[in-house]
Amino acid sequence: MSFCKKGEQRQESDTLGPMEVPMDRYFGAQTMRCMLNFRIGGEEERMPRQVIQAMGILKKAAAETNQEFGLDPKLSSAISNAADDVISGKLYDEGHFPLPIWQTGSGTQSNMNTNEVIGNRAIEILGGRIGSKDPVHPNDHVNKSQSSNDTFPSAIHIAVATALAKDLKPAVTGLRDSLHAKSSEWKDIVKIGRTHTQDAVPLTLGQEFSGYAQQLTNGLARIESVLPRVHQLALGGTAVGTGLNTKRGFAEKCVKRIAQLTGLPFVVAPNFFEALASRDAMVEVHGALNVLAVSLMKVTNDIRFLGSGPRCGLGELQLPENEPGSSIMPGKVNPTQCEAMSMICAQVMGNHVAVTVGGANGHFELNVFKPLIVSNVLRSIKLLADGCISFNGNCVKGIKPNKEKLARIVNESLMLATALSPHIGYDKSAQIAKAAHKNGTTLKEEALNAGISEKDYNDWVRPDRMLGPS
Repeated sequence: MSFCKKGEQRQESDTLGPMEVPMDRYFGAQTMRCMLNFRIGGEEERMPRQVIQAMGILKKAAAETNQEFGLDPKLSSAISNAADDVISGKLYDEGHFPLPIWQTGSGTQSNMNTNEVIGNRAIEILGGRIGSKDPVHPNDHVNKSQSSNDTFPSAIHIAVATALAKDLKPAVTGLRDSLHAKSSEWKDIVKIGRTHTQDAVPLTLGQEFSGYAQQLTNGLARIESVLPRVHQLALGGTAVGTGLNTKRGFAEKCVKRIAQLTGLPFVVAPNFFEALASRDAMVEVHGALNVLAVSLMKVTNDIRFLGSGPRCGLGELQLPENEPGSSIMPGKVNPTQCEAMSMICAQVMGNHVAVTVGGANGHFELNVFKPLIVSNVLRSIKLLADGCISFNGNCVKGIKPNKEKLARIVNESLMLATALSPHIGYDKSAQIAKAAHKNGTTLKEEALNAGISEKDYNDWVRPDRMLGPS
């Protein structure tokens, strides 16, 4: 930035009067007031970068559309070019968007922060004086045909749709594909099944992993199912949904331009009153994220326990040894990727509570929990995406089956008695299994003691033939 020196101040004003603003920042009086009034949380609680970038996309599209409805092309071009610096993330990284999540529930301060930054940057591009609001005014020009009540929810949808498409879906797909590959690779490895954490009938390791892969396939389908609502934008509804201060056709043209800029199929919301007053689509999105977290918790815990040991646990899987696991026990290695993923899942489940409460607090024509909602949705997407990539690359791809342990455990299982039932009945089979457990003998020994011939036992009790319908 060439227009000022750090530490200097300039005076800007809003409807409440003058404010001193740092000269090395593009924001103006309203942003400064918000900074003073909402000193909450520090740097880590800033409005998410993706939301601000989405606001840049929206302001660029609005400026170009407003030119079609009479905005001076010179001003439109300057606003559009200034918005590019917001879209790139450059101005966010330089500190021009300092406001916290914890502000007005409509996101008005962040909308005005964006208007002020783009306005002053556009003034600079045109050779004017920063802070003069001439020739570009933050409200009259940058915010033309808009309200915080339709821009901020639109930015939420743009940011979330982008994160789902570019971050979460590829990450989940990669993990799903790795689980599916393991399922195919291990389709002939027979192991014991477990229900209620107790021994059950056999299945293959491939069948077990196919269930994990299907959970993630279902998770991807759930994400796809919510996207039509995410792609509906509130832009054009302005303050309460009536579209006051816009022109007919503005919403359609502007949303079409946003779709071009993002490559995503955004459309005008079918009902602006719903689009402003509720955040149901975001609650629905996080519902899909919550189910995904539930699925991932199940998968990671199964893998964690199947890999427990290496000698005194189940030990059916050998997990990658990524780092030492203890400061006191030499040679100990822990299932750290599973632990990290399960903690992520717990956090996402907690975020879902906040999003649900936020979504339930739409009052009359406006929901005023929007910053809370979007920050939690974006955080959950980021955690799940990064977690899937880490778990996939550092754990799943490197898992190996302990074939010797798998074979030994399945052959020791008393639940192989299930194969006897069609031949000698449930009750007699149960007696044989209970006797083996009580006496510490094998199922075969007790079956022979009960009068079953060795040939019949060997023909009937075949784990590799207990994997599906006869």
